[in-house]
Amino acid sequence: MKKGTLKQILLITDGCSNKGEDPSAVAALAAQQGIIVNVIGVLEDNQREDSAGLQEVEEIAMSGEGVSQIVYQKALSQTVQTVTKQAMTQTLQGVVNQELMQILGPNQSLEELPPEQRGEVMEVVEDLGETCDLEVLVLVDTSASMHNKLPTVQEALVDLSVSMNARIGRNRFAIFSFPGKRKDINKVSDWAPKLDSLSSIFPKLSSGGVTPTGPALKEAMYQFGKKSLRRSFMREDEPNIEETGN
Repeated sequence: MKKGTLKQILLITDGCSNKGEDPSAVAALAAQQGIIVNVIGVLEDNQREDSAGLQEVEEIAMSGEGVSQIVYQKALSQTVQTVTKQAMTQTLQGVVNQELMQILGPNQSLEELPPEQRGEVMEVVEDLGETCDLEVLVLVDTSASMHNKLPTVQEALVDLSVSMNARIGRNRFAIFSFPGKRKDINKVSDWAPKLDSLSSIFPKLSSGGVTPTGPALKEAMYQFGKKSLRRSFMREDEPNIEETGN
């Protein structure tokens, strides 16, 4: 079974989109392109979990075949890691299920296997989660209501980078915010294996304006085909090429 590359958009937001196309429809389009859309809805300490904006969070993730989580600001760091890993496992289980159907027939799935065989399959899923390549584009809502949450978002993303880099597989992260000044999204950090430059970049982010979540997701989806991502993989491979030549 091939390791492949798992592609995720991680949307961090706290409210309703109010400009452009339906973000759920865009998320469904991304999923068709093999890009999972996960969404974390960030709550104020006194905010109710049944607000309209947080219902939208769940709808976007469901359409994007990803994971959604509603979280209070203080628990954001742990949640970002959990959602990313949970989405990896969920995606890999789907891949394994498809392979099982090819081997055992269309009526056989992971849940229907005997417990011992199911355990063996889950070991394969865990191994794939450690060894597959991972591309995560983090899309951060910087509309006015997110202003006080941005320092916590920064901490959460640094923790995510450290956690993911403990894996064997290669990681690539990019960070975009929305709304942008002239475009729907603004590039915060281009594709790179670590997010160690955030402490100098994040404090400079300006917050305010409308919330064009749908257009932002569409622009984020296009970033997975950019040359900068391919170059970042090539740069990491270059030392290995030199070593084999010695």
